Amino acid sequence: MNSLLIMNMIAFAAVTAYAVYLFIYLIRTRAAYIRLGKKEEFQQDMKKRLERVWVNVFGQKKLLKDKKSGIIHVLFFYGFILVQFGALDFIMKGLVPDSGLPLGPLYGVFTFFQEVVTLLILVAVVWAFHRRYVEKLVRLKRGFKSGLVLLFIGGLMLTVLLGNGMNIIWHGHSLSPTEPIASSIAFLLGGISPLAATVVFYVAWWVHLLILLTFLVYVPQSKHAHLIAGPVNVFASRLDPPGKLQKIDFEDETQETFGVGKIEDFRQSQLIDLYACVECGRCTNMCPATGTGKMLSPMDLILRLRDHLTNKGAAITSKTPWVPQLAFRQTTGNQLALQARGAGAEESAASSMYHPSLIGEVITEEEIWACTTCRNCEDQCPVMNEHVDKIIDMRRYLVLTEGKMDADAQRAMTSIERQGNPWGLNRKERENWRELREDVHVPTVKELKKADQTFDYLFWVGSMGAYDNRSQKIALAFAKLLNEAGVSFAILGNKEKNSGDTPRRLGNEFLFQELATKNIEEFQKNNVTKIVTIDPHAYNLFKNEYPDFGLEAEVYHHTELLAELVKEGKLAPVHEVNEVITFHDSCYLGRYNEVYDPPRDILKAIPGVTLREMERHRETGMCCGAGGGLMWMEEETGTRINTARTEQALQVQPSIISSGCPYCLTMLGDGTKAKEVEEQVGTFDVAELLEKSVFGEAEKQVS
Repeated sequence: MNSLLIMNMIAFAAVTAYAVYLFIYLIRTRAAYIRLGKKEEFQQDMKKRLERVWVNVFGQKKLLKDKKSGIIHVLFFYGFILVQFGALDFIMKGLVPDSGLPLGPLYGVFTFFQEVVTLLILVAVVWAFHRRYVEKLVRLKRGFKSGLVLLFIGGLMLTVLLGNGMNIIWHGHSLSPTEPIASSIAFLLGGISPLAATVVFYVAWWVHLLILLTFLVYVPQSKHAHLIAGPVNVFASRLDPPGKLQKIDFEDETQETFGVGKIEDFRQSQLIDLYACVECGRCTNMCPATGTGKMLSPMDLILRLRDHLTNKGAAITSKTPWVPQLAFRQTTGNQLALQARGAGAEESAASSMYHPSLIGEVITEEEIWACTTCRNCEDQCPVMNEHVDKIIDMRRYLVLTEGKMDADAQRAMTSIERQGNPWGLNRKERENWRELREDVHVPTVKELKKADQTFDYLFWVGSMGAYDNRSQKIALAFAKLLNEAGVSFAILGNKEKNSGDTPRRLGNEFLFQELATKNIEEFQKNNVTKIVTIDPHAYNLFKNEYPDFGLEAEVYHHTELLAELVKEGKLAPVHEVNEVITFHDSCYLGRYNEVYDPPRDILKAIPGVTLREMERHRETGMCCGAGGGLMWMEEETGTRINTARTEQALQVQPSIISSGCPYCLTMLGDGTKAKEVEEQVGTFDVAELLEKSVFGEAEKQVS
């Protein structure tokens, strides 16, 4: 072995060792920042966690929701894995000339597929550049950093192809069909001498190595930290039902505040989210608040929290976030870390040097209150980031610790507290709605007890069904269908309270827990084992969140029960309903609980119905604007969300917009009025349409 090769090996070892050291330092630093968050219990279901990794990391399930960028990423992902073996093979050729991976007779197959994949990755790089800088997709950032990794990847592919071509000339190998691109390069440059080919080979080899090691160090410091944090985040993500909120332990005397008022108040799993963010913009692209001109951008919210954590972490731990330190000495994070080392006491150093308020300076209150909690952002996120619970946690801090809330929302809270409904209407009139139709029998639990009768289902009517004139018709239609099917049910009547969804989503966890406790006591007192409701918000609460407080009951949405009754032949939709219907998916029924088919099955069973889907339907369906407690707040910025959603519905030219949620129906009804089409386009719940088909128009008696 000559001295040049020995020097090459020494230089390789030194540069690689330094890069690996920096990489490990960066990972440990980010881990130290994450550990500033609150510890939490880790559910040990390894099988389910590994399944998530298999489906979402290796299967790229969520990324493929956007076919174009999803295909690009699949090429990058699997190509990146394969070309790492190609990089190893290339590095071996530079350290030990005329060598390679010891694959025996399979080596030719390996080199062929490596070159094909390398070419595909180059095509994907060009495609990605085009989408980002020529098409200029709104959700994609444009700037030097955004294109740097694409340059890295393109450089890696080009240098390995050039180097392998030079390797053929250097060692006098014959052109081979197993290395088609390298052989083509060798053929085109066949006139150069072996010595010149050697020089070009090592130039390409060192450029490749330096790009590879620079990439290694750059990744943890960029959005491409998702290559590491993303799979970790998917593996460590909560196994709870989607969107389930964590309960606050109000009896914990160690808690000085409630909710999240500083970055360290988040749970550690929530902080992993911040470094897992891909910055792909899918969340923001689907957000109803962003799309209608509100300040909230889910991606920007995550990124600002991430940058804040990095700076706060640097100040508290005195670990510099950016390396090499000489190159990044002027960054805020590095300056804070260096000052903290000199200041000594960690907490005091952090508070004196870096003290922007999380709520107000990092994230504005307007952004926090703009969220409809629809979870469109979370459904689209390829690394399973959770945005909504972070926003709710900050709302909790504002409401429970600082006593801040929108005036309209506060009025609704006060009314719920005093009368059990957001309007402040008399709680003793809660069951009066059942008297609106003589042909519908709606017994209360109390009445059945007096008659010594039992019931199978508790029909939870909800505040909308009990008090709102439009929603009362839905409750009556559903009750009429239950009567027809012979289903035994009862309502709590005046004993029914608010479910607590509005207080909980608006941040008033204390009021929610008070309501939940009283409701569960009422359920238990009346031996409730099955609950059915027309309200997807209550459905989600009872099914996924009330169990934390002791509820044990089967929970059904009315469309689930009705679909089953139609399937069993207990309800026969025989009358034609000659309408073109588009169905709007309620967020709390769809994305939260994956109930997409039952309402559609009902509509398809109705003779005469033509079902047309909106462009955004099922998982991608847009929020009506009422969720997250926003039903009770004035929408003053940008376009009204319900109007935007109504416009989407009108694009398919329906005669009826249908839904399975009284809140959605109210918002969409207002939307048709805003678009001045309420005379041409009706808004009906699925239960109302089924009632028309089962009984016909003539038999429907609504006073």
